[in-house]
Amino acid sequence: MSHILWRRIALGIMAGVLLAGGLSACTTTTSADRESRMSQREQLDQDVQQTLDRLYRSVPASRALADRAEGVLVFPGVLGASFIVGASHGDGLLLVDGAKTGYYTTTSGSIGFQAGAQSQAVIYMLMTEKALNRVRSDNGWSIGASAGVAVADIGANGQITNDTANQEVVAFVMNNQGIQGGVSLNGAKISKASP
Repeated sequence: MSHILWRRIALGIMAGVLLAGGLSACTTTTSADRESRMSQREQLDQDVQQTLDRLYRSVPASRALADRAEGVLVFPGVLGASFIVGASHGDGLLLVDGAKTGYYTTTSGSIGFQAGAQSQAVIYMLMTEKALNRVRSDNGWSIGASAGVAVADIGANGQITNDTANQEVVAFVMNNQGIQGGVSLNGAKISKASP
């Protein structure tokens, strides 16, 4: 089979998965569903705090960066799974001046011959009002389309390099082993979660 045919098949599969997920969301919400969502959000709030605590322990200078940021968007568990079609999804929370201001989702998809699943935390430090407004937009934010994101470059001494710290958006990616470098977040779509 040609490379183009594989891509079309993969895109068809991805579209089917997204459509099925969208249709399942069109059902009537019951009180049990609302309670379940509240419980999930409480767990997410705890996970966000644990993720930030872990980041601050791993990279102490990140706390000062967060204090200077207009907002901090935390996705404590972005789960990626792939087999020919790769996709990732995660739920997160936007903090402004340390206060919860909204829930968000991140999704991305890619095509390639890869297999496996992994989870990682992604923290975006929104250093300007423009970056914060981009995240808050009703249209969502596609990373790479409107503005790039600098994935934090951590020096040998554990400090954030000046090139990274002076960017509009600084991202930290962590897995169980610690801070990840050389990661591209382009193509990720960040959207407001339904209330």
